[in-house]
Amino acid sequence: MRLQDKIAIVTGAGAGFGGGIARRFAEEGAHVIVNDINATNADGVVADIRNNGGSAICLAGDVSSDGDTAALVAGAVETFGGLDIMVNNAGVPQRNMPMDEVPEGAFDQIFNVNVKSLYWAAIHALPEMRKRGGGAFVNTSSTAALSPRAGLVWYNASKGAVNTITKGMAIELASDNIRVNAICPVAGETQMLAEFAGGEVTPEMRQMFLNSIPLGRFSQPLDIANAALFLASDEAAMITGVCMEVDGGRCI
Repeated sequence: MRLQDKIAIVTGAGAGFGGGIARRFAEEGAHVIVNDINATNADGVVADIRNNGGSAICLAGDVSSDGDTAALVAGAVETFGGLDIMVNNAGVPQRNMPMDEVPEGAFDQIFNVNVKSLYWAAIHALPEMRKRGGGAFVNTSSTAALSPRAGLVWYNASKGAVNTITKGMAIELASDNIRVNAICPVAGETQMLAEFAGGEVTPEMRQMFLNSIPLGRFSQPLDIANAALFLASDEAAMITGVCMEVDGGRCI
């Protein structure tokens, strides 16, 4: 068991990559706090984990909110006794469109969920990790941070910020034995794909995405979960500040 008795929060874990990470962590012995803004989805992931013998609870909430994030961390401590791993996976996409046509409300949501959530996670999770003598953050970024696509300027920028924050946190927190890494997935067959495609994934649009991935397939939740598992585990004890491309070669 690579995460035996570790206590891990996974945000945006009601579906997609986050759901895969939560399930995989539980398989490896972690006590998992499944967070999502959609409580019904989060409850479903918790039920799956428990049905397979794992340990998990649901704590729904909005990661862009100070109060909700504080309650999330407090709930982990109250239920399991602390916090070892914080997976900042929650994110929102941008509808593919010209940069000057993106409404201000959409811009604010992208940066509040994709970027500001890391601020609140740090504010509330760090004191608990320091009490335990260390910990690990894993941030979900994107290939968009490294090889931006047209029509997704503000999303690209938000994920670029995630990478820079990851590296800055890694430097600042190394003396606390707190490691900080990021994963940069290529597009997956999740609900976000339609947004990246402009609203509809036509056969032509699907093929365009696939043609940009040398391995010839979209990422799957298990691909991302296995990368997150490695980065959160003691196997990665000497790894911090890395933005790992899990992209089938797209960013080469």
